[in-house]
Amino acid sequence: MHRSTIVWFRNDLRLHDNICLHNALKSANKVYPVYCFDPRHYEETSLGLPKTGAFRAKFILESVANLRQNLRDIGADLIIRQGHPENIIPSLAKELNAHIVYASKEVTTEEVEVEIQLEKKLHTLGITLHLEWQSTLFHINDIPWPIKNLPVTFTNFRKETEKLTEIRPLLPTPHEMYAFEEVKTGKLPSLDELGLSTPHYNPRAALKYKGGESAALHRLDNYLWKKDLLKSYKETRNGMLGDEYSSKLSAWLAIGALSPRYVYKQIKQYERERVKNKSTYWLIFELLWRDYFRFIAKKYGKHLFRVSGLQEKGIEYYNDLATFDRWKQGETGVPFIDANMREINSSGFMSNRGRQNVASFLVKDLKVNWTWGASYFESLLIDYDVCSNWGNWNYVAGVGNDLREDRYFNIMSQAKRYDPQGEFVRHWLPELSELEGKKIHYPALLDSNTLDAANIKLGTDYPYPIVNFDRWMY
Repeated sequence: MHRSTIVWFRNDLRLHDNICLHNALKSANKVYPVYCFDPRHYEETSLGLPKTGAFRAKFILESVANLRQNLRDIGADLIIRQGHPENIIPSLAKELNAHIVYASKEVTTEEVEVEIQLEKKLHTLGITLHLEWQSTLFHINDIPWPIKNLPVTFTNFRKETEKLTEIRPLLPTPHEMYAFEEVKTGKLPSLDELGLSTPHYNPRAALKYKGGESAALHRLDNYLWKKDLLKSYKETRNGMLGDEYSSKLSAWLAIGALSPRYVYKQIKQYERERVKNKSTYWLIFELLWRDYFRFIAKKYGKHLFRVSGLQEKGIEYYNDLATFDRWKQGETGVPFIDANMREINSSGFMSNRGRQNVASFLVKDLKVNWTWGASYFESLLIDYDVCSNWGNWNYVAGVGNDLREDRYFNIMSQAKRYDPQGEFVRHWLPELSELEGKKIHYPALLDSNTLDAANIKLGTDYPYPIVNFDRWMY
């Protein structure tokens, strides 16, 4: 066998449990790994935001660099290019006389359009494109329904898949690959070359993420085995301070540096060797939510990104840019909201609990277009996953897969429940420790009538309610 193939790495930046790499190595003795930095991923959006901000871009660069090093360790290398993959891949395939291109299948509109254009161009060259499904715990071909019949609620999806669907076995990690010299591998671009500046992490950030498969496996090993934290995950997962209250695996899962099946197998081993309880199941439960959002994205297509959402529901928004900007900057005058926004702005991360609250506040209290918030998260979050991000925003905005009408988060009750001593707020708004009982003069975003309608109560039993209430300020 003297055939050659290309593996186009997308959101699957790993060697372990990688079906594209596995099938390429079975079909040819010359395998050329490729990664493309698509300039469209780094353009500005209509809101003036970089589609991929500096925190996530740095994480991507680190992940690609680690993939290259891991390939070099087994004799291969990574070909790096900047440009549109649907142009670069066919040109490389022709140059390398490749007969097949393997790549992971994506489901959202922009990514699918690239696949369509790539397949057309490869077809004219007599080259086959194999798109492999590997982004979820359950394989799309194994779930109990065709996508068009996917249940409208997560609960029904979870119960049926758990009962009827098997998790496919892990694929082996290659230990040796073809060493090539017939093509220039290219260099890793800098943040500056991607049009971005080096991000400045606030030292208050809980975890400074490092990209790559090696860091992902280290984090998983540390969380499960070395620190033995999984046994209490369900009790701690809604925490807001520190790096140990949750697994923090989402960033590596989002970019594919970590296989969800590998995480599942590690949890099962943990259950056999350490303990099996509600907490160990709950991490699997979260993986199932991730699956569900990806299948939902495939089912609903462009509706995922429309203001009317999956339900095609008409909701009136004020769409005030000044209000949106105050929300972005963490200057709303509501401590719990502002602290969470300061965290994402300073680190590229926000807790699950924080995300639900700031999203609800933007949409339900400030009446700002939810897609603006989703775009802001897309730009900033290190763990941005297109399906989970936009699916969650649909859900919170009341236009997604939620049978409960008008779901609403009462910010003060949430703050009292999840930050009862005000530790999180004090951590990100240290000025409040000195100014409690005084005023910080942020102009009001909402008047008292709007507050009353939103049923926000200004009690005194939480360390940082809106003190010295004068319209809407600290």
